[in-house]
Amino acid sequence: MMKIEVLGTGCANCTKLLYNTETAVQELGIPAEVIKVDDIREIVSKGVLTLPAMLVDDEVRVAGRVATVAEIKGILKAISP
Repeated sequence: MMKIEVLGTGCANCTKLLYNTETAVQELGIPAEVIKVDDIREIVSKGVLTLPAMLVDDEVRVAGRVATVAEIKGILKAISP
């Protein structure tokens, strides 16, 4: 199962990235766990300096912006087995 983490402190952009990520996963029907990470210490420990961000299996795929549902679907399709 794919592990997707959306990092953000709760701002509107962070919330939108989480929504877009959950929508993309649902539309693709892939087995994935989507986790919201809002603890600043945990975010910093992952080496992410710009928010919002999305990590897939501990690799940063989006940082500092809100990716669209279509873009997230493309990312997930490219790395899905």
